[in-house]
Amino acid sequence: MTHQTHHLRISHRDSSTSARSGVLSLPHGDVSTPAFMPVGTAASVKAVTHRDVDALGYRLILGNTYHLFLRPGVDVIQTAGGLHGFSNWPHNILTDSGGYQIFSLAPFRKIRDEGAYFRSHIDGSYHTLTPERVVRIQEALGSDVQMVLDVCTGYDASRQESEDALHTTTQWAHRAYGEYTQTASSYEGLLFGIVQGNFHHDLRRRSAEEICSIPFPGYAIGGLSVGEPFPVYQEFLSATAQLLPEEKPRYVMGIGTPEYILEAVEHGIDMFDCVFPTRIARNGTIFTRNGRVALKNERFRDDYGPLDPDMPTAFTEGYSRAYVRHLLKAGEILAPMIATVHNLNFLAVMMQEIRDAIAGGQFLSYKQSFLRRYRGGADHG
Repeated sequence: MTHQTHHLRISHRDSSTSARSGVLSLPHGDVSTPAFMPVGTAASVKAVTHRDVDALGYRLILGNTYHLFLRPGVDVIQTAGGLHGFSNWPHNILTDSGGYQIFSLAPFRKIRDEGAYFRSHIDGSYHTLTPERVVRIQEALGSDVQMVLDVCTGYDASRQESEDALHTTTQWAHRAYGEYTQTASSYEGLLFGIVQGNFHHDLRRRSAEEICSIPFPGYAIGGLSVGEPFPVYQEFLSATAQLLPEEKPRYVMGIGTPEYILEAVEHGIDMFDCVFPTRIARNGTIFTRNGRVALKNERFRDDYGPLDPDMPTAFTEGYSRAYVRHLLKAGEILAPMIATVHNLNFLAVMMQEIRDAIAGGQFLSYKQSFLRRYRGGADHG
């Protein structure tokens, strides 16, 4: 494991909020923060090549331990030179531990002190993931940032269920960190701890104290954006973010819309990810300065204008709304490809604007003017 303790260099702090910008140093290069991370669950950001993701400026993407462990298997990836060699991605990869997938996908699971027992959603086969095993799997994948195995709970979880999940998450975090300290000296990836506690302020505080007592290189807030209303997300994001160490990277898991991103940045979050921007793209919905636009709508049938006149990009230049709508209706694969590149470009440009606004001491006015226009859009839900 790496012996460096500080990986985040904060270059600017916003004067009126907790927003900050900087550089996160990782084994496969530097990442400008705040950073949105496209999700490549199965070692591929859906409907877009890694070459395009690279050209859009992204230097950190996600893979998922649970999915890759089940298919194609760690041995296949390790033989190819790890996830970077296997998927031909030259920059950084963060891998999620699989805790969320065990919570959301598995038709059968048992959480015990030892680990998570579950059935594969692919073929029904039985598997066990322990905190230690998950660290070793991610080491074998060559993850630049790996996440501890945790227990995520939904918005409707009971107090008792939330307490039990917190207890297990803390125990597993200690075990994961112990295993991480035993990884090969050649392995330079970082291990992040995850704060849980559901939607109980005292449990969030307890989880933050317990997880932050372990000297992880970075910390994540888990269990948000799991079905709660936006004001509840705001409340618990704000309360939890201020409990995390100032000098280490902070990551909110599973958020990827402009409103949620801006809220996270305002409270000092450095990293976030979500499948949402690429998922809605595959259904024909794109981000624009004036809100989300569903290109399947009839009114775009003869709209020959660009996808977003205020966000020109060489990647989608020349493709009109009418054309992409036609492709969607015809079931052509090119439609999700164009829409996905568009949405990833939209967020890449937005993140650069956010970093510039923080550097210029203008974050709050940027946020307000962005949202005023974005929320005014006709299609925006």
